[in-house]
Amino acid sequence: MNAQMAYVESFHDPATSTFTHVVFDGEGGRAAIIDPVLDFDPATARTSTSSAQRVLDFVQAHGLHVDWILETHAHADHLTAAAWLKRETGAPVAIGRGITKVQERFKALFGLEDDFAVDGSQFDRLFDDGDSFNIGQLTAKVMATPGHTDDSLTYLIDDAAFIGDTLFAPETGTARVDFPGGDAHKLYRSIHRLFDLPIDTRIFLCHDYPQGREAHALTSIADQEQRNIHVGGSASEDAFVEMRLKRDATLSAPKLIGPALRANIRAGVIP
Repeated sequence: MNAQMAYVESFHDPATSTFTHVVFDGEGGRAAIIDPVLDFDPATARTSTSSAQRVLDFVQAHGLHVDWILETHAHADHLTAAAWLKRETGAPVAIGRGITKVQERFKALFGLEDDFAVDGSQFDRLFDDGDSFNIGQLTAKVMATPGHTDDSLTYLIDDAAFIGDTLFAPETGTARVDFPGGDAHKLYRSIHRLFDLPIDTRIFLCHDYPQGREAHALTSIADQEQRNIHVGGSASEDAFVEMRLKRDATLSAPKLIGPALRANIRAGVIP
C-alpha cells in the first residue's frame, strides 16, 4: 500500500444511523478512529461494546496502532465509545475547543455537579481551526465547521474529509441547529467552506438516514453542491436559515440526548 494515501474503513451502527471511521496509512501502520459508538439500551440504561469491538477487531486484524480517537463534536444521538477505546488502545481522545462552550451550556441545563469542569480537561487534546497533527505518514488538518454545535470540526486527512453532522446525504440535507449554541448562519458558512475544498475530496458522513436503500458513508462535494436539498444549487444564506429554523421547529429531540450528552461532554466517561 502507498503509505501517503489515507485508507478508510467505515462501520455503520443501524441503531443510531451513525458511521464510525478508521483512517490509516497502510497495513500494519498507524490509525485514527473517528466518532466511535457505545451501544446503549435506553430501557435498561445498560451499555455494551459490540459496535466498538467491531472497530477494534478491524484495527487488530490489520496490525494497526491507534494514534488518535477523534470526535467531530459532542454527539446528542449516541454515546461515544471513546473512553473504552482509550482504555483498550492507549490512544488520546481529541475534540474541538468549542467543547468548553458546550460543557458550560449543558452543565447549566442538566444541573450537573458544581465541580464539573467546563474547560475541556476531560479530553486529551482540544483542537483549534487550522491545527495539524500526524497519523503515522498522514498529515491531518483541522477545520472548524460550527453551526450544528459550537465544537463541530471537520478532519481533513489526505483527500478525505470527515465532516461530522454538518451535512447528510444530498437527499437528506443538513444538520439541525436547534441545540443550545446552534446557529444556522454559521452552519451555512461552514458548509460553504467545505464546498471550497478540492472537488475530488472524499466526504465521509457521520450519519445517513436512508429511505429504501443501504446507508452510504461516502459522498462528494460535487454531489452535495448540485443535489443537497437544503444547500444545493443556488440556495442563499437567508433562504437556508429560514428553511432550517422552520424545519427544526418540527423536530423531536434525539431520544438519547440526555444520557448521550452527559457522557459525551466527559469524553465518554459515564457519570
